[in-house]
Amino acid sequence: MRVLAGFVALAALSACGGGQPPAAPPPPEVMVATPLQREVVDWDDYTGRFVAPEDVELRARVNGVITVVHFRDGQDVRKGQALFTIDPRPYRAQLMQAQAQIARAQAALNNARQVTARSRALASAQAVSAEELEANVAAERSAAADLAAGRAAASQAMLNLGFTTVRAPFSGRVSDRKVSIGDFVAEGQTVLTRVVSLNPIWFEFEGAEAFYLKNLRQDQRGERGSSRTTANPVQIQLADENEYRWNGRMAFLDNAVDPNSGTIRAHAVVPNPTGFLTPGMFGRARLLGSGSYRAMLVPDEAIVTDQTRRLVYVVSKDNKATPRVVEIGAKAEGLRIVRDGLAPTDKVILTGVGRLQPGAPVTPKAGKITPDATKQAAPTRPIDPPASGQATVQ
Repeated sequence: MRVLAGFVALAALSACGGGQPPAAPPPPEVMVATPLQREVVDWDDYTGRFVAPEDVELRARVNGVITVVHFRDGQDVRKGQALFTIDPRPYRAQLMQAQAQIARAQAALNNARQVTARSRALASAQAVSAEELEANVAAERSAAADLAAGRAAASQAMLNLGFTTVRAPFSGRVSDRKVSIGDFVAEGQTVLTRVVSLNPIWFEFEGAEAFYLKNLRQDQRGERGSSRTTANPVQIQLADENEYRWNGRMAFLDNAVDPNSGTIRAHAVVPNPTGFLTPGMFGRARLLGSGSYRAMLVPDEAIVTDQTRRLVYVVSKDNKATPRVVEIGAKAEGLRIVRDGLAPTDKVILTGVGRLQPGAPVTPKAGKITPDATKQAAPTRPIDPPASGQATVQ
């Protein structure tokens, strides 16, 4: 037993002292591809609400009692459509009285003209005095003024009679009635209902000062026209939608930045022929944020973060992982735009980047970057300096 134990110990010592070291593992295999190149356009993200271009509280323009309500609450109405009738009988009587005053004043004027004509004929024969002729002329002028006053009173009476029928000032959608049949309404005080226009509709939002400055610089460089003078396209997504299916054009940019919020107001005009879009609806909008430019795209998985830097690993000529500091932009077709730091011929490492060390050898295997046109980037909040939240391939 002692001889056997010694033999085993000697064999163990021989294995430790005289054997070869274990072989190093082969370099890891990584998938590589050159960046995908596309013509893209950046879009800036905003949130806002739809508002009616015309929003009016209808008030009574004459005193009286409501006799007829011509609409159903919440229905769509046409411009000029009758909505309420205020008892017209007192105003019809006033019009008739004014018309009678016109007839009386017309008769008085005709008589005054005849008297003046006779006085002029007699005055030429020195049959009447100059004072009497002047009095007759003055009477004619007074009768003419009475006739003008009567006609003005009739016009006012006709207006008041017309105001007894309250009509929609524009096409749109009416709210509920605020009065009922039999209610007395006061001129300029009683609210009858509210009417809003729907087609087209506005999408109102506020943009950060950083975005406003960026757009001003782009306008100066000729890359993108200012929304103050250019109807830049806007695409809008509703709260329950996954795509931007509503299209509009910029129509207004305010004349000042709000010093309290650091934002500037703006709105786009959006066609709404079916009336589906309703004032007060929330929406996410993307506004054209750049001109068309050539961009390189890589998957988000190929980008790593090193504190405040973004890095992409490329394969060098001697098959080593080399980090590159890159500047990234928005997403397009499921891929991330790289604005700076990469060359079109660089072989970007697509897989296993989290385990790589700078200068580590790798075994590259040819891969391919595949875009996905169905993917939309989620809207992002502006940062300073602002980065576009999305881009589209042209």
